Parts: sequence; C-alpha cells; structure tokens
Amino acid sequence: MELKPTNLRTEILAGTSTFLAAFYIIIVNPAILAEAGMPFSGALTATVLVSAFGSLMMGLYARNPIVVAPGMGINAFFTYTAVKGYGLTYEEALGAVFWSGVIFLLLSVFKTREKIIASIPVALRHAVSAGIGLFICFIGFQNAHFIIDNTSTLVGMAAFKDPISLTFMTGLLVTGALISRKVSGAIIYGIIFTTLLAWPIGRWWGDASAVNFGVATMVNYTGLFALPDFSLVGKADILGSLRYAYVPVIFVFTFTILFDGISTFVGLAEASGLKDPDGSPRNMRKSLLTDSMATLFAGLVGSSSGTAYIESAVGIEEGGRTGATAVTAGLLFLPFMFFSPLLSIIPSIASSIALVLVGSFMVMPLTKINWRKPDEAIPSFLTITLIPFTYSLSVGISFGFISWTVLKLLTGKKSEINPILLITTLLSIFFLWL
Repeated sequence: MELKPTNLRTEILAGTSTFLAAFYIIIVNPAILAEAGMPFSGALTATVLVSAFGSLMMGLYARNPIVVAPGMGINAFFTYTAVKGYGLTYEEALGAVFWSGVIFLLLSVFKTREKIIASIPVALRHAVSAGIGLFICFIGFQNAHFIIDNTSTLVGMAAFKDPISLTFMTGLLVTGALISRKVSGAIIYGIIFTTLLAWPIGRWWGDASAVNFGVATMVNYTGLFALPDFSLVGKADILGSLRYAYVPVIFVFTFTILFDGISTFVGLAEASGLKDPDGSPRNMRKSLLTDSMATLFAGLVGSSSGTAYIESAVGIEEGGRTGATAVTAGLLFLPFMFFSPLLSIIPSIASSIALVLVGSFMVMPLTKINWRKPDEAIPSFLTITLIPFTYSLSVGISFGFISWTVLKLLTGKKSEINPILLITTLLSIFFLWL
C-alpha cells in the first residue's frame, strides 16, 4: 500500500478521529473495574491517565499513529477472573498488572518475545482473540440485563417487551448502523443515543429498580464537574500479588498483553503499509516497549493493562502517518478526568453496547483459522468456546495449549511442537491443577 503524504492538519484530524473511535473506553473500563469493588471515579481517572500516558509515549517515542489505552478483554479478566474468580483483592490484581508489565518490559528489552511469538501457533493466537470477543459480548449482554439467569438452562433472555431490553436492542442496532455507515465515533454516538433513549425509563414508563440498585430511574444526573479522583494511585499491592497461587493471573495478564500488542501492530501495519524496510511493523521494538510501560504504569495508577488499540485504524484511514496522530488523541483524553459526574450518567444498557459490538470486532480472526485441519481446528474451537463458557480466559487459553500439543503428538506431528510450546503446555496443565 502506497503511503499518502501528510501534514499537521491531517494528523490532528486523524488523531481526533481515533480518539472518537476509542473514546468509549473512558466509560466502559471504569464500569467493568467498578464490578471489582474499585471506585468508579478513581477507575475513570486511572483510565484517562493510562490512555494519555500510553498514547503520548507511542507518539513521541515510538512515533507511530497508534492509541494506547486499557484493553478490552483484559479488563474483564481483571474483574471477573482475577478478582471474582481467583479471589484477589483489587489491590493485589493491580499488583499482578504491574508485574506483568515488568515481565513484558524484560521480554521486550532482551528480545525474548521473538522466540515466544515464534513458538505459539498462529491459529491459537486467532482463537484467543475470538474467544475474548465472545467473552466481552457475553458480559455486555449480561450487564445490559438482556441475558439473565435461568434455572433450567443456566442462561436465558429477558422479556423482549421490557422497556430496558427494547431500549438496549434499539441502541445496539442504531449503533451498528452507524458503524456500518463508517461514522467516526459511532460507538460513542450510540452510547449517547441510548442514554437519551433510556431517560424516560422510571420516569414515563418502566421501572429500573431491579437492575439499577433499587433506583427506579435508569439515567440519573449527578453533576457536570468534579476534581479527579486519585484514590487508586499507588494502591497496587505489589508484594501481595507475588503469592504462589496468583502466578496464573500474572501469566495470563502477560500473555494477553503480549499477543494483543503483537496482533494489533501486525494488523495495522499490513492494512496501512506502515512497515520498516524489512517488512516488519514500523518501530516494532519501541512500540512494544511502549505497550509494556503502559501496563506497568496502569498497575501503579489503578487500572487494568494498557495495550495498542485496533481502533487506531480509523485515524490511519483518515491519513494519520506519524506520532502526531497519537499525541493528539492522548491530549484529548486528559480533559475527561474533570467530567466524571457527567460520564457517570451513562447507564449500563448504554455502555454495554460497546462491549457487544467490540466483541463482534474481535472475532474477525476466525476467518484466518484453517477449519478443515482438525488438529488445528479442534484446539482453536476449544479455546474460543471455553473462554466464555468457563468465564475464564486462563482456562480457555490453557486448554488451547494442551489440546494443540496432545493432538500434534497423537497424530505423529511432534516436529511441530517446539520446546517453548511444550514448556507452556506443561505450565498450563500445572495452572489447571491448582
């Protein structure tokens, strides 16, 4: 792909477009982290700090037009697996995020990542992405109270005629239409639209008490401006997170940010032509170092891991070619530290739209898996399905490694199993045994 010439105006417009495409994380990430017992306003401040720091570093140091912010999927693992599943306090989970950033930083500095990347089957990388997408989607439907408990079938759908379900589905479809029409910032516009649509619930029709902590109204305005809440800064329990039982959590954090970053950089480079002379993504090493620093920083200020955002493709499509695009987006995040009361007006049925739709974006790698080759299709399928079905990224990933290695051995293809993959498989068995 031939790169088009750029200028500062184009870079600023591109950065603004990328910001609008990734803006939803300011709302969604605190909402997910709040489920782990963290204060919403504190998580919002941390989200903004990570997004600004990571994006500015990416622009100024790595000189790439790529936004960095707390990653979707890994924030769900933080809340629903690390805290609610393994029983970590959120302070310990933040410590695990910090250590995963340290490990990723060391892997990047000493170039160990190339060996690790080469050892992981490509099909499993695609499967993990798709599995996380389904997991995010499932959580979104649950948070919107569209998918509910069912004693006979475990899960079921809420009454479709219910005002909450109707509002959620209307917002979802309208947002989907905006995305289909390639409207910049479609997700945030969809969230705003759904919030306005939800305003009458509890006022003119319906009652949100059952799903909104006893409050009848779905949308509640509490103010416009507030000073940033830095209560989560420095809360990471760095030493407490080093317990033997928490090693799987640190492993999954590290694995996920490593391959999220790799796949994003590779995908954007292939789509945009932003490559070094040897054909690798432009400034790959510096970009990975930025990713690792964003994760380390996230643990210290009170957020789940930072990672490169695939939504950066929006700004690149708009002509962004230099670090000025990422710098612009990073600066646009900062003012929203002061408007947390305004953002908290967003109800769960509105922010959940982003979860469902982002989930749909994340399953795109499914098309890259060779489904006609059983010894690759079966491990990929197990990975994809077990992540949402077990409500655990670590379980899905572990079964992916184990099934891949076992099937290759039983089909006489042990030459496709390298030593590092074998070690990873043994570690996966060990983690599941815990």
